[in-house]
Amino acid sequence: MTGPVLVVGSGLVGTGIARRLAPGQPVTLASRRPPAVPPAAYGARWAALDATDRAACRRLLDRLRPGGIVLVHGPSDVTWCETHPEEARAVHAGVAETFAGLAPDARIVLISTDNVFDGGSADNTESSAVSPANAYGRAKAEAERVLLATAARAVALRVSLVYGHEPADAGKWLNFFAACAHRLRQGQRIEAPDDHWTTPVLLDDVADVTTALLRAGHPLPPVLHLGGPDRLTRAAWAAVIARELAAPAHLVTPVPRALTRYASRPVNACLSSELLASLPATGDITVRGVREGARLLAPAFTGSPAA
Repeated sequence: MTGPVLVVGSGLVGTGIARRLAPGQPVTLASRRPPAVPPAAYGARWAALDATDRAACRRLLDRLRPGGIVLVHGPSDVTWCETHPEEARAVHAGVAETFAGLAPDARIVLISTDNVFDGGSADNTESSAVSPANAYGRAKAEAERVLLATAARAVALRVSLVYGHEPADAGKWLNFFAACAHRLRQGQRIEAPDDHWTTPVLLDDVADVTTALLRAGHPLPPVLHLGGPDRLTRAAWAAVIARELAAPAHLVTPVPRALTRYASRPVNACLSSELLASLPATGDITVRGVREGARLLAPAFTGSPAA
């Protein structure tokens, strides 16, 4: 597929995917407000869109006629969703239903989450039974259901904790890596759970896999998982970040998950795939571990060239 692509959602993940796609095909990033970095800077376009407005979505689709759509919409703050469950469900599932109904023949990739599992297992593959851990997980599970029931070429790509560079003044809650890196560079302490396990995945790898799925010339499974190769706690991950930034190890303090903003997350927010490596589109993509990811990202936070 080399035609236009529409990416709905201009946060960390949506922008990362648009950046990856833009050199090779027309890409439009759609969101309520303009992204911090103008998409024109990397060869894409931006369109104002309230994705909960079905008529507005129809008008945009009629204008762009995209062959591929990436849905990275809706509130992603798990803590906020826990206190606003109906609003979270309405946006996540409602927007998925809208695009499935308006573009049932397009390749639609929904970026979903490890929170569709309850954390009772140390690992979750595509064949694991869905059991949402929280309101965010329930909203995403419903979005998957309505999308896959209508759009024949749709894929729900469940991703683990995504990380990448974000500036300290991004005006939002930063991804875990960026939040740790900025605080450590300022000599501030990090309190991170030592009982919350995850398989972090680098933003660039999410963008590569999503691009490959959009461009795949063969049928795809309806559900795919994308997690990093390392299963570790947030505290252990913060220690890796500190080492790569040459920050004092004592700045990282392990604490119980229940005492942090991650209390509503599943104990095991971990994903692995039985399928990605065997697909022609994604078989050659290497998903990087947290040490390599930290090495690649460190220069963006320190201003030093990569070693």
